[in-house]
Amino acid sequence: MFHEISTAETLDRVAVDTATSASRRQFINHAGRGLLAAGLATALPLAAAEAADLGGFDTPPITGPLDIKLPPLEAPTDPQAGPLPNPDAPDRRVGYALVGLGHLTLAEILPAFGQCKHAKPVALVSGDAEKMAKVAKQYGIKASSCYSYQTYDKLKDNPEVEVIYIVLPNSQHHEFTLRGAQAGKHILCEKPMANTVKECEEMIAACNKAGKKLMIAYRIQYEPLNRAAMKLVRAKTYGAPKLIQMMNCQNQAHDQQWRHKKALAGGGSLPDVGLYCLNTTRFLLGEEPTEVSAQIYSTPGDDRFREIEENVSFTLRFPSGVISQCMTGYGSFNAKSYAVHSETGTIKMDPAFPYKGLKQELVHAPNGKQVTEIPSNPAKQHFALEMDHMAECVRGNKTPYTPGEEGLQDQRIMEAIYQSAKENRPVKLTAGVGKIDAFRGTPPTEEEA
Repeated sequence: MFHEISTAETLDRVAVDTATSASRRQFINHAGRGLLAAGLATALPLAAAEAADLGGFDTPPITGPLDIKLPPLEAPTDPQAGPLPNPDAPDRRVGYALVGLGHLTLAEILPAFGQCKHAKPVALVSGDAEKMAKVAKQYGIKASSCYSYQTYDKLKDNPEVEVIYIVLPNSQHHEFTLRGAQAGKHILCEKPMANTVKECEEMIAACNKAGKKLMIAYRIQYEPLNRAAMKLVRAKTYGAPKLIQMMNCQNQAHDQQWRHKKALAGGGSLPDVGLYCLNTTRFLLGEEPTEVSAQIYSTPGDDRFREIEENVSFTLRFPSGVISQCMTGYGSFNAKSYAVHSETGTIKMDPAFPYKGLKQELVHAPNGKQVTEIPSNPAKQHFALEMDHMAECVRGNKTPYTPGEEGLQDQRIMEAIYQSAKENRPVKLTAGVGKIDAFRGTPPTEEEA
């Protein structure tokens, strides 16, 4: 009578048969024969077996690129999967030190390394030793690579650290960029770059003197849907752009956080969330504005706005004739969107600026009948994209796409916005006018975007 052999019995028999063998390969080969004899597995083609990583061979030495390719699983008529991630080996990734362990670092930046191909976290800097020790354990960072703000300069003695990512209150960007450059490290700095034009200029000068790269973390310029919108605008897919509407508002917690202190934040809604409206408009067009006019209003009696502004409305005029109307606030319900109105269609992003869940709509009338197209969202991790770009610039000795000069230009324009609101008149601008991408460096590769 036929006796059905269980998987456990088969493996037990194989284990007995191979008990005296020290070879893992022999064990796997015996186990495979046992399973086949028992009718519990079917033969796989060699390529499929390799794809399934069934073992049975020694690892060959790697001498060339690490890119791995597999045959497609889909028919040509079906949607195709993207390429494999193919990350760099750990010893080839660029090491980052994270300075500041607040909401952004813990909720977005550190988790983003899991999706990075070219970057890895290797050091932490914080004023809270207990919290830093917990984070270091979570992410496998050595205790010897944890620093206080006072011992920050000792990063110069840590060869694992190539890039310092500064995620501190705005007023501290200047100091820690200068100290980081003096420590011989490249700098990735959160936006806004600093609190004044003078500070921005000194940050650029310090990195240039040290021969190190300085990049400002304008993640929107690396995010795929926003980059697709930029390409549509610049290609005039729907004719010449005419008007742009930008909105970035949120209701701040009543907790007197550092963003409500002018000395720390430099301003209110404008340098924090309004900066997205300003920088994204410049990014979409590639142009620099020639004039700005603005109004500011804060709700009387609201303690959040004793030192900083609540609402800012500003208009940017560009050489091509485009007018961009931008609105930002700290006391209204969350709204983060924009629309580029061109001759034959409109490009909408709503939401446009959050860390995830972005949506694009293309509204036009190709055959005289209005249609709305909704491109799929590649759902890339924004911080992984920007950190990988910086890593590639370090490895390839390239100027980052959003270097210090890009942050400096935004600071110039923000100071003009404040001046316009204070003096109740338009303010002329000259820096970079007439040039396309006047302050940007090497564009991100398609792999990064």
